Amino acid sequence: MFRSLASVDYRIWFVGALISNIGAWMQATAQSWVVLTELTDNDAFAVGITMALQFAPQLLLVPVTGLIADRFERRKVLMFTQSALMALGFALGALLILGRAELWHLYVFAGLLGIVNAVDMPARQTFVADLVSSSNMSNAVALNSASFNAARMIGPALAGLLIVLVGSGWVFVINAISFVAVLVALAKLRGSARRRMPRASRERGQFVAGFRYVAGRPDLVVVFVIVFLVGAFGMNFPIFASTMAVEFERGAGEYGLLSSILAIGSLTGALLAAKRERARLRVIILAVAFFGVAATVAAVMPTYWLFAASTVFIGFTVVTMLTTANGYVQTTTDPLLRGRVMALYMAILSGGTPIGAPIVGAVANAWGPRWALGVAAVAAGLAALIGLAWLIVARGLRVVRHPVGGWMPRFGLDYAEPPTAAIAVPITRPVAVARPESTPGAHVAARRTGPLTVASTPAPPARAGTAPGRA
Repeated sequence: MFRSLASVDYRIWFVGALISNIGAWMQATAQSWVVLTELTDNDAFAVGITMALQFAPQLLLVPVTGLIADRFERRKVLMFTQSALMALGFALGALLILGRAELWHLYVFAGLLGIVNAVDMPARQTFVADLVSSSNMSNAVALNSASFNAARMIGPALAGLLIVLVGSGWVFVINAISFVAVLVALAKLRGSARRRMPRASRERGQFVAGFRYVAGRPDLVVVFVIVFLVGAFGMNFPIFASTMAVEFERGAGEYGLLSSILAIGSLTGALLAAKRERARLRVIILAVAFFGVAATVAAVMPTYWLFAASTVFIGFTVVTMLTTANGYVQTTTDPLLRGRVMALYMAILSGGTPIGAPIVGAVANAWGPRWALGVAAVAAGLAALIGLAWLIVARGLRVVRHPVGGWMPRFGLDYAEPPTAAIAVPITRPVAVARPESTPGAHVAARRTGPLTVASTPAPPARAGTAPGRA
């Protein structure tokens, strides 16, 4: 489960990122609460607009941000983006502390935060490839998710407490200070023996190369469709948590606690994903189906504490889906295109929010937060059906009778083709090696040993639509 932590570089990054993630969750919690209760009169639509402004740049800038992650040294990119995020936290915190903040300030802050995150996310997601071996990449991705969700257990509850004790402005300032940890971690990695990943060339067509690659991989298209539906309509947790807290007549402390309780399930899902040898498509489909069930159950909970308990299952299912999808995309993608493909993945995941968040916020305003959770459940059910239909049509999924059974028949699932692509590793091929005839006895040695092959020589990349690692 924790095998990637054997790498010193990864341990340094993990600790720094964990501290910074705690601050980020504190800020996200405070931001939604400020918009909902301090700058508006419980306007969930305004929260949705804030989220839309924060995530829209990731969709609009995807061709540029992915190429930045593939072409430039990711450590330097992260040094720049993390410093910019620190400055934004200090600026908005000062406005709130001085009592000068208005709603349009939050909108501008959300937009700038989205622009910086659009550059930061592809570089941060693919940075683990520089720190661990290829065989541990899926594990490292899952542990990154575990760090993110461990911070989610601490950050929102701490933010709720600090909002009550010292005010929301100081939460933004504390988040800004937390970036020191990740900046120090990045500086410590300077002298470490990081893996040198191949960089994107400066040839024509590099901006759209990621789009072409994904279009030639139907399995990735299915994953992206699932992620879009859940990201747009199912992952609006700030709206769900804040409006349900108001529904149950609770305050900032209980609102923050909801996010922390949800993170218990999220952390469990991430750790179980880290235990798996590799990411599989069928796990993504099962997880999104159970997320729909969990959202439906949460929507009908009659009390605050029963609703809080139901969010554990929401967190578990959605993080199992997202962690597995992230690992699947990274481990089955050509390393030269990984940054651009991950930028597209993150854009689809986060870029659906500008579409879904205002709709979900409007539904919560018009009919109540329970109906908003119903929208999430319907989106998850549709995503699961799309994934299942693709497995049946493209992979030949079918129910078969188990050959070994007693008096009661046993059934299982079988595929006409493998359900997931193999982990992306260089395909090897034999290469003829010329022997100098001038060497005495060389022809004798050649007759004895036969033709030599070099197993470590990579073969040409597979054609579009061919799963990496498959002949």
